[in-house]
Amino acid sequence: MSTTVNVVMGKKSVKPKPSRARLRRNRLIGWLFISPWIIGFLAFALYPFIASLFYSFTNYNILSPPQWIGGQNYQQMIKDPLFWQSLYNTLYYTVVFVPISTVIAIAIALLLNMKIKGLAIYRTLFYLPSVVPLVASSILWVWLFNPSFGFIDAFLRAIGLPAPGWLYSDAWVKPSLVLMSLWGIGQPIVIYLAGLQGVPNDLYEAAVLEGANTWQRVWYVTIPMISPVILFNVILGLIGSFQYFTQAYVMTQGGPDNSSLFFALYLYQQAFQCLHLGYASAMAWLLFVLILVATLFVFRSSARWVYYGGEQ
Repeated sequence: MSTTVNVVMGKKSVKPKPSRARLRRNRLIGWLFISPWIIGFLAFALYPFIASLFYSFTNYNILSPPQWIGGQNYQQMIKDPLFWQSLYNTLYYTVVFVPISTVIAIAIALLLNMKIKGLAIYRTLFYLPSVVPLVASSILWVWLFNPSFGFIDAFLRAIGLPAPGWLYSDAWVKPSLVLMSLWGIGQPIVIYLAGLQGVPNDLYEAAVLEGANTWQRVWYVTIPMISPVILFNVILGLIGSFQYFTQAYVMTQGGPDNSSLFFALYLYQQAFQCLHLGYASAMAWLLFVLILVATLFVFRSSARWVYYGGEQ
């Protein structure tokens, strides 16, 4: 049996190893402390995750027991025009919003990283919209986009520009939602700003000595050094874009003519309005696969453009 030797008053004393009963008691106490989290994870995460996979192969409407139908739900998605419309709307939003929000967030973070007077106030103003509840901000933008008394249309008419239909136009509803989402990119701005604080000044000084101008310093020094932060925010943006729901639900309900019927919104309608829980579960698993594939694609491509300081 191993022992611990302690030197006390110049003499060697042997400290006995804790008994098995005491170790079991400490282990039990540890499990009791983390048991609320374990119970919550099993009941509210793991079980719904597994159950939804089973329900995706059934015809289930809550009111009656699920009936096994195999892959019919997945076959039905192929024939469902609204499924393809919602998938197109979601991909459109993702492809447009993620790159634009990334560029704008980096640009604003670069401006907020400058040493100017009142910088703390500017940082607060840019971050403030991201803490506004989504429902409240959505209602605010419904008023701003209103063609009769909205501020945006009134401003455009005042300067002699035509006012689009915004949320009431098939062509403008998705760009309107993208524009509204850009208003709340304060969180990635703060993350980019934190990344910019970690860029060594020595690199900028070396670039200046080599004759690099401001744009060249940004492109060849700043962007590579914050590329891990860019990867992190792009992944979060992709996941959030594929699950876009609240703003469309509050502002448009999928209209007009299903032009803003996003995948998560259509999934919600199938599950909680039509009670097609089996079909909705199949859609949820397809959404999971789409997000997984998109995330893996970005991770695989990151080896070409993400720079880590410790790598050679």
